[in-house]
Amino acid sequence: MIKHGKNFIFKACANYPGILQSAKSIAHSVPYSMRSALCPMPKTDSFWLRLVRFMIVKRIVVLTFIFSFFLNLKAAAQTAADTSSKAAVNAPEIEHLLPTTWMVIPFLLLLLMIATGPLFYKHFWEKHYPKVSVILGAVVVVYYSLFLNDYHLLLHTLTEYISFIALLGSLFVASGGILIRVDKKSTPLVNVVFLLIAAIISNVIGTTGASMLLIRPFIRMNRNRIKPYHIIFFIFIVSNVGGALTPIGDPPLFLGFLSGVPFFWVIENVWYIWVPAVLLILFAFYLFDRNNKKNTGKEPAYSGKIHFKGYKNLIFLAVIILAVFIDPAVIKWIPGLRPLPFGLREIIMFAIVYLSYRFADKGILKDNEFDFEPIKEVAYLFIGIFATMVPALQLIASEAHTLGNKLNAGVFYWATGGLSAVLDNTPTYMNFLSAAMGKYGLDVTDKLHVAHFVTVDEIYLQAISVAAVFFGSLTYIGNGPNFMVKSISERAGIEMPSFFTYIIKYSLIILVPIFAVIWLIFFYGRG
Repeated sequence: MIKHGKNFIFKACANYPGILQSAKSIAHSVPYSMRSALCPMPKTDSFWLRLVRFMIVKRIVVLTFIFSFFLNLKAAAQTAADTSSKAAVNAPEIEHLLPTTWMVIPFLLLLLMIATGPLFYKHFWEKHYPKVSVILGAVVVVYYSLFLNDYHLLLHTLTEYISFIALLGSLFVASGGILIRVDKKSTPLVNVVFLLIAAIISNVIGTTGASMLLIRPFIRMNRNRIKPYHIIFFIFIVSNVGGALTPIGDPPLFLGFLSGVPFFWVIENVWYIWVPAVLLILFAFYLFDRNNKKNTGKEPAYSGKIHFKGYKNLIFLAVIILAVFIDPAVIKWIPGLRPLPFGLREIIMFAIVYLSYRFADKGILKDNEFDFEPIKEVAYLFIGIFATMVPALQLIASEAHTLGNKLNAGVFYWATGGLSAVLDNTPTYMNFLSAAMGKYGLDVTDKLHVAHFVTVDEIYLQAISVAAVFFGSLTYIGNGPNFMVKSISERAGIEMPSFFTYIIKYSLIILVPIFAVIWLIFFYGRG
């Protein structure tokens, strides 16, 4: 088997030398400081150690390209076979085989280890979490490859992961070159205003962009009275709930836009749900912050000014936001780059990672205490999460379509929300949108059907859209920015609560009652 695998790779690289050359070019373009973050070695100027580190990163990039190329070839062959089968039996569609329920275990095990690792076996987890994540993900990949012979889902998952990490990484690095100092006394009211403005900004540059840009100034502004709850509420409002008004705000809404939901439909139909949700969370934060006693010591003098450095990185941020729309599904003349598992959008974003770091003001990076550890942690953990959640998402999609006619708006709200808290909210959004449209005999893959659906009964799309965005705040893994904010805060010396403490002490007590109020007012007994 290994011999055949090697022969296949050699033939593939011989027939498509551009793939291997592209991988080598990208590997060569990775700057030394970024390679150091990805493959840490003892601090030394040894040429040989630097060479070893470079070769490790180079091999990882090359193997990723080869693996994605292999998936594309297998997926193409599978598509051809499926097409032949359809023609032979005149069947409308060939469905993916469902995995066994036991294949959900790797996902549950990974979640359990993310929750318990930092508490009970911290040293082991900090040292080996990349291996654990990759190994558990590999279990699912092997199962789908050898037993289900389903390469389409694997390729789709790899494409989504690369897009996810390209957006997150580019925003993280670009915002790291921006320094914002709010030289104003931190009070509960000032913090409330800051979080409200940040929530609005998250609809313009996305929850990820707003989180990466504003978490450091928020920590800096509260430096004399910072507590874990400051970060928790930042995650609630800026990293999640705040971004529910536009397709740019959160990925599931953007995917809905790509599928045919009008751009301004979200703000027109969600703003009156967004306002009470944000205000209720801000009120809860105010109560927490009002009881926060000041640290003893001399009170510093405040100028009341806002200092901003790193204007050129605003250009990089603007390019990233514009790049989001560089997609063949949005602009027809944009070319696809198959068999590569990414497009021009991801190339632009990865280029921003390099350029924004290469030309960043080193003083700003130092003041921001910038390093690559947070994005490294997210990249490793989420590659396992993306892979292991494939069986769970597929089983959930099957059940949603089976029970679609029996579900009302309230069930869609809680089901979409509950699963978005532990699974990727984007496919969860699409699965339940498909189930809701099925109630009217409509197809989610047809943009005309989607456009018609939003005029038939907006309550279902409202429930799904709100829940997918809001409920991502219930856990650290509910949305990509959550883990990034946690990691940045920990690097700043803030002792963040564990996975379970976050849920029990904050989510269940603060968010769930608020989300229940939203349900009672807007979705209970409807649909």
